[in-house]
Amino acid sequence: MTERADVVIVGGGAVGSSIAYFLARDPGFGGKVIVVERDPTYKTASSALSASSIRQQFSTPTNIQLSRFGIDFLRAIGTHLEVDGEQPDIGLREPGYLFLASPDGVRVLEANHGVQTAYGADVALLDPADLAARFPWMSTEGIARGSLGLSMEGWFDGYGLMQAFRHKARALGVTYLHAEAVGFERSDSRIDAVLLRDGSRITCGVAVNAAGPQAGKVAALAGVTLPVEPRKRCVFVFDCKETLLRFPLLIDATGVWVRPEGPYFISGISPPEERDPRDPDFEVDHGIFDDLVWPALAHRVPAFETIKVVNSWVGHYEYNTFDQNGIVGPHPELRNFLFANGFSGHGIQQSPATGRAIAELIIHGRYLTIDLTPFSFDRIPANRPVREINVV
Repeated sequence: MTERADVVIVGGGAVGSSIAYFLARDPGFGGKVIVVERDPTYKTASSALSASSIRQQFSTPTNIQLSRFGIDFLRAIGTHLEVDGEQPDIGLREPGYLFLASPDGVRVLEANHGVQTAYGADVALLDPADLAARFPWMSTEGIARGSLGLSMEGWFDGYGLMQAFRHKARALGVTYLHAEAVGFERSDSRIDAVLLRDGSRITCGVAVNAAGPQAGKVAALAGVTLPVEPRKRCVFVFDCKETLLRFPLLIDATGVWVRPEGPYFISGISPPEERDPRDPDFEVDHGIFDDLVWPALAHRVPAFETIKVVNSWVGHYEYNTFDQNGIVGPHPELRNFLFANGFSGHGIQQSPATGRAIAELIIHGRYLTIDLTPFSFDRIPANRPVREINVV
């Protein structure tokens, strides 16, 4: 069986569904959009298993711009994604991010602050005395400086955002197929059709790879090498008996992060290379908590010395091994094959801006708002990495 679509999006998570939404809502686009999603339950989707936070504290201007649009969109999500009078609520909270730096990290923290404020981030640099006054529950031992987001940073329901994008896209006429892409038909310079596991095919004007952690495998189906692979990230839920007021998303100088989640806290770390498997599963590595997370937590927040882990889960980053930044836009030779991949843990917060950007490329042939050419595929064969220092 053969279907025809103007745009086929492989992957229906937050990024793929955002692209579908921004295409369908644009009055300049009247084409047919099909989203191919292999698991409509989203049981193991990154969008469902993300810690779902948003920040402006990046070192790369493009990332800051993506998240500036993201926070504005999330604040008005009820208006943007309303369907039949029902407005989604993703529980957005904005207590800020707090990055802590040891003496060795102060220069980088201050350099990042200059970039962030130049692009409109609302960020304050604090010395240890300021930190102790604001957060009396925190030990400042070994800390020389902190960077606190005063607004536009926090966390939300990432699964709710993904479902809201999906629900609105379908209401605007987008078709979602429960199917798996297993190949592409291609000519020398374009993708002609997407091939599905059931033997059917979808001919297309444009094909978009929004396959999250599986993006590298999907690109390979078209004969393209894309440096994106899944990386396992463990999230630990724990109980703390003490009340700790005004708790932001705290990122310790060790790389351990922690934030409130309802009556509990969640925490994790991007592990060192030797503990970061290339063929990840969904089994929680409790040794990560015992060896890396808990010692840092107990040192930084004395009340965390006696915490109890009550739950845990695993999600997968769509990890860009080249430079840990998004890969967005067309392939240099297959011009109708577009990428929205490799966000390395930032995908859920950057999904609104990425969806808008890909829609602009498809409809208008260029970026109209945020210029994402620094994140183009072209930088990979040219060996021009975009270095993001603040990778969490």
